[in-house]
Amino acid sequence: MEGVFTPEIWVNVARKTGIEELKITTRDEPDYDKLMQYRINILERHNITLSYIQEVIASLDLLPGAKSFFDDIRTHTQAIVVTDSFVEFAMPFIEKLGKPLVLCHNLITDERGMITGYKLRQPDPKRKVVQAFQSLTYEVIAIGDSYNDMGMIQQADHGILYCPPENVVKDYPRYPVTGNYAELTSLINKYILKP
Repeated sequence: MEGVFTPEIWVNVARKTGIEELKITTRDEPDYDKLMQYRINILERHNITLSYIQEVIASLDLLPGAKSFFDDIRTHTQAIVVTDSFVEFAMPFIEKLGKPLVLCHNLITDERGMITGYKLRQPDPKRKVVQAFQSLTYEVIAIGDSYNDMGMIQQADHGILYCPPENVVKDYPRYPVTGNYAELTSLINKYILKP
């Protein structure tokens, strides 16, 4: 979701708070648990609550062209958003995307409203979602931009990198790279409308 349809939430929290350390995302750190523990420690140190982060999220919109792209793809095929974001973060964006099925995680908070942890659906959740759909004989196209998307992209019948950073492209050179929604739509259509 983030980086493909929505701005990076943590980067925007970093801008709003001035805490540069929060700019690190899954584009930089491949170990999701390490990254989340790092973020939770920073939030605790600076007394940043979930409600504050939700206020930042409420001020954000979808990336320009994201809704049109998503609507267009849904006229040709089913589209599901699989994200390592959290229900507590994603709801405003789910509404703006037209309420698609979005699979994400949950945050754990304490009585102060501080984020103390998170609960994944299961280990390697994005890859497992793709495997589940493939077990139902669906052909899966996976799109992502970061290290945390690579299990899903590698498992999919067709994997596409969308506006990834150079380090991800360098580490995964076998996947096609698209730089805007028009290129992404064109490539998806080649897979969907193949003879």
